Amino acid sequence: MTDDSPHQTLHPSNWKPASGYASGMAAEGRMVFTGGIIGWNAQREFETDDFVGQVAQTLRSIVEVLAEAGARPEHLVRLTWYVTDKREYLGALKDIGLAYRQIIGRHFPAMALVQVVTLVEDRAKVEIEATAVVP
Repeated sequence: MTDDSPHQTLHPSNWKPASGYASGMAAEGRMVFTGGIIGWNAQREFETDDFVGQVAQTLRSIVEVLAEAGARPEHLVRLTWYVTDKREYLGALKDIGLAYRQIIGRHFPAMALVQVVTLVEDRAKVEIEATAVVP
């Protein structure tokens, strides 16, 4: 870990560089976990069926939950994304990246993406679980 970052990005030097995620993270501190967060607002209402719009709302909700524990986006060490359509995800990568950087910043934790048949909420297109470590 460096003086300017609470976490250490893990990436073997002989691996091709990762883009938009880390291969691994090392951290020490208080662990914070979210449940699966989806793209509805605080009243549990969907404001959009747009994929990027749901991603943005999901990320904003994750930031709000982290704040309840005194955690910030730079404390994230892992995100697990569940999407109902990987083609929709891949087709929107540029806009997803823009929304991600606006909400989370330029902090890219370890991430995994899984396509699922459906999510519990019928209108949900994305669900993300987050893990953060507050130093």
